[in-house]
Formats: sequence, C-alpha cells, structure tokens
Amino acid sequence: MQLKITDSKLPFAPLLLIAPFFLWGTAMVAMKGVMPHTTPLFVAFVRLLPAGVLVLLAAALMGKQQPQGWKAWLWISLFALVDGTLFQGFLAEGLARTGAGLGSVMIDSQPLAVAILCLWLFQEKIGFWGWLGLAIGVVGISLIGLPDGFILGLFHPESAQVSAGIESVFEGGEWLMLLAALSMAVGTVLVRWVCRYVDPIVATGWHMILGGLPLLAMSAATESEQFVNIDFSGWMALGYSTVFGSAIAYGLFFYFASSGSLTSLSSLTFLTPVFALLFGNLFLGEVLNPLQSMGVGLTLVSIYLINQRDTLAEKLGKGRNGEANSEEKVQLLESSELKKVEFPVQVRATELESEV
Repeated sequence: MQLKITDSKLPFAPLLLIAPFFLWGTAMVAMKGVMPHTTPLFVAFVRLLPAGVLVLLAAALMGKQQPQGWKAWLWISLFALVDGTLFQGFLAEGLARTGAGLGSVMIDSQPLAVAILCLWLFQEKIGFWGWLGLAIGVVGISLIGLPDGFILGLFHPESAQVSAGIESVFEGGEWLMLLAALSMAVGTVLVRWVCRYVDPIVATGWHMILGGLPLLAMSAATESEQFVNIDFSGWMALGYSTVFGSAIAYGLFFYFASSGSLTSLSSLTFLTPVFALLFGNLFLGEVLNPLQSMGVGLTLVSIYLINQRDTLAEKLGKGRNGEANSEEKVQLLESSELKKVEFPVQVRATELESEV
C-alpha cells in the first residue's frame, strides 16, 4: 500500500506531504545555531509545550473533539512519553554534541525500524522493492552520517580506523540520535492506536504538552541560565523551531500517519537530512564531502523505490506475464502446424441424383 496523496482532502496535498520533512530539516539547523547560547532540555521544552498549545488552538478552531475516556488519555500519555519526552530529550542532547546535518541523518534512520514494526504489527506489505529501497536508504544515511575514517576502515578491518570511528560515534551525540530515531519510530506506530480514541490533531497537541512537562522539570532541576544568553536572533530561531518545526510539521505528519502506509510516509524522512545538510551548508558552513554527496543521491533513490514499490512490482509482474503469454502463443502456433486437423463433411444426394 502506497501513500494515496491524491485521496487527501487537503489542498496541495503533495507539497503538504513533503512539508514536515522540510520543516524538520530547517528546524534542525535553527536549533543547532541557538544551542551554544542555551541548554538542550530547555530547547526541547520550548519546542514542545508552546507548539502543543498552538496545535490545540487550531484543533478547537476546526471543531475537533477533545479526548473522551481513560483509554484515550492513557494512549495519549504513552504517546507523549515516547514521542514527546524521550524523542525530544534524546534529540536535543544529541544535537548539542553533533552537527545539524549529521544529527538529522542519525535520527532519520527510523524508517527501517518503522517498516519492521509495521510488518510485524500490521502485516504491511513491503516487498522486494521496498526492502531494497530501505537498504539503499540506510547505506545513504550511513555515508552521510558516519565518520569517513570508520567507513574507509571497513575496507581494512585490521586497521585501527574502525575502532576509532566507533569510539568517535559513542563519544559524540550520534548514539543519542539513534535512540531518538527509535523513539520516533515507536511513536509513529503508536499513533495508529491513539487515533482509535482521539482525533490525530488533538492527540498531537496534547502529546506535546504532556511530553514537554517532564522536560521542563528536568531542565529546571539540572540546568541553569537557560535563556540568559539568548539574543533576538536566537529567540527567532526557537520560534521557528516551535511554530514550523513542531506545531505545523508534527500536525501534518501525524495527520498523514493516521491513515495510509506508515512505511511509505516514514521513508520520506530520508528527505530531512537532505534539507538539513543543504541549509546547514548555507547558514552554518557545514560542507559535504564526496561520500556525503553520494549518500544524498542514494537517499533520493531509496525514497523513489519505497514509494513506488507497488507500481514497480506491478510493472515487473505484467512484463513477466506478457512474456509468458507470448511464449504460450508461440507454442500453440507451433503445435497447430505439426498436427493434422480433419473436418468432417456430410454430403447429401439431391432427389435428382437419387432417382438416377
């Protein structure tokens, strides 16, 4: 099952489908720019709780019903813990120790986890082309995100480059980004159960508020001078991350995630590092090396394969069926030439002939 964006009632559905990943990539750059002047948990809180209020205000204007019953609040609370507190906490702490593009890449390894979870829980068909696209996507983000020494050391296992590369990964924030990716993958799958009891937009708003409160408490207990050194441009960056990178992006993402193929939707997450690397280069001076450029190309190929997997399988199946049908026709023609065909003919004598 692919994403049926043409069935959406939203205007400009294809652009809206890509919008969350563009907004997440650019918000990653904005967050990285302000991170030296503040603290990670405070950034995570600012990105969640105010955005949740905005989403709930939008839901109220649209006439959405608020959660009803303990089951709805239970699923929202679990959703808030996984996709709110854990995801944003790991994201902010990891981003403080790594680059915007690299951090985005590590997070966006989550489509593979989503595909495996959807195959297990929902029996969502992936197929050969889907698995191939996921594999290419993982290779692509690995080329973008992993240290060059580690990648090159894989071709020389006896060298010390592999162990040094592994140490550099775990000394930095990359492992925190991988935990953030796993949290986001579980949260993406959870939204299917959450939406059985509450509207997806309302659930998005409440999960941001409930998920942001523990981050506020942890920031107050463990951090200091969270906003003393933030200048005007820093507040603007935080505002962009809150309004566009959280409220709008998450509202759209979980709206699309409530129906359709989660594997196809999550595969578009591979676009996020492309946007993050592009704007990281423009605003933060982060430069792509040849391996990273190759990785960008592979991620784009992977997105095409995953989202067109059903079409590719259907075309391939028709091609094989066509070849089989043509072979059968040739065999029929050859067999008809070799066999003798007899046509029985009945001859009636006319009355004149019978008299003779």
